[in-house]
Amino acid sequence: MESFVSVLRIVYGCEVDISSNNFVPLYEVALFFGVDKLLVKCRVWLDEVTSFNGIQSPQLFLDDLIRIWKYGFEHGEVFYLVLKMEMEYVAANDFILQICTSYLTRNFMWALSFNCYTDVPYELLYSCIQHPDLTVDSERHLSDAILVWLNANTMESEDWSSNDLCHQIRIHLLPLWFAAGKRRCHFFAKFADEAIGAIRNLERRHHTTLTQIFRESDLGHLRVRLTKYTQKVDISGCPQMTTGLFLLSMCPSSIADQMLEKMSKMSSINFVKSGRDGLKTLPELGQTMTFEGVQQLDISNCPSFFLDLAIEFFWKSFPSLRSLRAAYFLNFNAKNLCQLVQKFPLLTTIDLTLDVDPVIPAQVSVMASSSVLTPEKQTSSYDTYNFRSIASSSNVSKPLQSNIRKLTLEGRTDITDSELLSISEVCHSLSYINIKGCTLVTDHGISVMILKCKVLRSILACDTSFGNHSALALCSGNSSETQKSGKQSQLMAYKLVTLHIGGCSGITGNIMSELLSKSDNLRSLCLRETQLLDDSLYKFSGASLEMFDVSDTKVSSAALFHVISRNPELKSLRTRGCRHILQQESEPKEGKLCTPSHNPEEFYVELGKSCKLEELELGWGFSYFSLRALKPSICTLRTLVVGLGGSLGPDGLELLPPFCPLLETLILYFQVISDSVIINIIKTLQHLQFLALCYCFGGISSLSFKIRIPNLRNLKLERVTPWMTNEELAILAENCADLVKLSLVGCPLLDSKAQTIISNGWPGLTSLHLEECGEMTADGVTSLLDCHALEDLTIRHTGPGIPRDFIMHAASKLPMLRKISIDICDAKEGDFDLPSFGERWFLSSVKIARCKVQKSGLEVQHRSPVHKESLVLFWNSEKLVTRVVKERL
Repeated sequence: MESFVSVLRIVYGCEVDISSNNFVPLYEVALFFGVDKLLVKCRVWLDEVTSFNGIQSPQLFLDDLIRIWKYGFEHGEVFYLVLKMEMEYVAANDFILQICTSYLTRNFMWALSFNCYTDVPYELLYSCIQHPDLTVDSERHLSDAILVWLNANTMESEDWSSNDLCHQIRIHLLPLWFAAGKRRCHFFAKFADEAIGAIRNLERRHHTTLTQIFRESDLGHLRVRLTKYTQKVDISGCPQMTTGLFLLSMCPSSIADQMLEKMSKMSSINFVKSGRDGLKTLPELGQTMTFEGVQQLDISNCPSFFLDLAIEFFWKSFPSLRSLRAAYFLNFNAKNLCQLVQKFPLLTTIDLTLDVDPVIPAQVSVMASSSVLTPEKQTSSYDTYNFRSIASSSNVSKPLQSNIRKLTLEGRTDITDSELLSISEVCHSLSYINIKGCTLVTDHGISVMILKCKVLRSILACDTSFGNHSALALCSGNSSETQKSGKQSQLMAYKLVTLHIGGCSGITGNIMSELLSKSDNLRSLCLRETQLLDDSLYKFSGASLEMFDVSDTKVSSAALFHVISRNPELKSLRTRGCRHILQQESEPKEGKLCTPSHNPEEFYVELGKSCKLEELELGWGFSYFSLRALKPSICTLRTLVVGLGGSLGPDGLELLPPFCPLLETLILYFQVISDSVIINIIKTLQHLQFLALCYCFGGISSLSFKIRIPNLRNLKLERVTPWMTNEELAILAENCADLVKLSLVGCPLLDSKAQTIISNGWPGLTSLHLEECGEMTADGVTSLLDCHALEDLTIRHTGPGIPRDFIMHAASKLPMLRKISIDICDAKEGDFDLPSFGERWFLSSVKIARCKVQKSGLEVQHRSPVHKESLVLFWNSEKLVTRVVKERL
């Protein structure tokens, strides 16, 4: 009736509102009565709501799109529609199918955000995947989308590997960790093995044989999916992705053959040593297409990719680029930042993160140190430039303008004061800087950067030399107006929203007090492992804190109460390692909030009353009663860490699931646990992704892990499972099938067969820590290296069968391996060969612990190994640093 009334309204010249709810009945009645005016109106409406790209139309959701498409698909009757003034006729259902398919194809990532994505009909999904305009962030996202759909729409007995949808995946372009992890997917195992084989084959081939690879394979399956609608490109985690392979995706298909021919002519040049896949002279290889829509690019963890060579092509192909993430690029010197700044005027975010040097001077005792410059690398013409030369060049009429607002240089030990100064001179818009672990920058260098970057609002400088000079720079302001007005609101400290200076011991108490007294607008504050005292905290009057970290400091519960009572928006609190939290203050401090008493429980009560926490790390003074006091504030808790000095007891642990139903991370140190407690946690915490039980007391058995934990990704069992045998490890692998990180410490009953259990049970591991695990490596290390995606490997006191060349062998077999830790006690020949720069592959750090034999009492026969020293090799873009330290790193 409503549709018929709408037809009458149209006939008599009245307006009709069309929405996703009434489109189908209106379209159908318009066809039935042949009302061209209503048909055209319906078409215009559908055209308008499907013209959006990247941003969801508020008038059309995925379930609406599916319903409209189904109508067009299910109605086989052919109706004819006059389009505008032209005498062309099209099948009405074809019009609906085409426009819906096109919209879903262009906005495929948008569709994945809906719960009803699995309701997409097979025919529609298949048409989208084959469509040339299919727009996805990466091949991994497409693969995940297909697997999710298959899991919801196919019988478990079906073999997914034979499904036509799977054959549309370009397996050569999948991240290695993703493909390896899918080997445990029963109905996808065959396809995953094919993907791993294709990836490893492509990664192993010499760069001089790229032409042969292209001719052996379908070139289309080697091209990254790029369309004019693409906004984000993600090829992270692909060791097989070379600069040349990626550039082929940016070239028109018509000239791809010409490029291959030119590359084949260059094959006589020795590119194996340079490792740059024969593309030093990239401009000779042809022109690339332009993709105006691309704003984000992630090429992290691609060890065969050379960013400095690709910058010129990125500039031509991605002129609208705003965000670049290139983490773990040792072959990209920080000085090359100038190229990015020069070529990409719209670029606002750069992430060049590296692994932080394991030897932080303030935390370890260095016994000896030496460094060797890396071999001189073949460089492109712009390697000789730096920020200052570009900014002051006579060819440049005005200073180089940069829109960089967020810059992450975490772990880059090749950054010095000079580079930091150059960055501050060019990046005038910088509001966020992360220099965590940049150990070569000095307090003076950081202070100069602070004074030059006038709009800096976030500073992350943990484990650096940030000290009194830098703190005073924040307090003294950065402009002449500040000194003239004397207003605190003009100070840099007052405008800061993030300040992370954990591990920075160079700030004295008075300077810390002055800094905190002027930092009223901080939202995130990290002061862990600093010389922080109560007096400094009492000076802090900010009321906007959302994250507060005072771990391993000397603050008391009274000082914490002072801060917490003023910050009701607090979401993250870390006080682990604060021994003084147990103290009751005897004398009131100036500026302290007056309360009847200040016992250690006081701030837990205040915390429970005023905050809604998402992250909590606690230790000394935390008890069952503290947990009950926190009940109102922890219903939204996602991370809980209970460290040394905290004592929840069995009753407290039983309360965690009902009190914190959303927990994703639970880490327990030195707690009393039992099977019943762990089983209760596993059964009831449905969102748990990270579980760590470290040095806990009480008895747990294999019963604790005979329940499936489907969402668990990270598991640490350290000194809590001495009973674990190979059989029980296999049970663990069966019930925690999707782990990507595993740490086992103190499992003396495991033997060499455990290696196969680990590699078969968790083929997608990226991090593996095995320590004091019986005789697991007594016969060498074989099947562990079948975990192809490992990035971090620790093997210590697991059997003296590891060969002398293990470091180089592991690095060559595991293309993603960046960190390796081993022990001389496990060396088959009593020592290990150290890799040269050319043999290190993707390694950034190697740690080798050395023990000495200590006699036990008067029993000369009984000897036990005791740690003596650690040898640490650490590479950056410029040199290898070798150090011997006392600590066991």
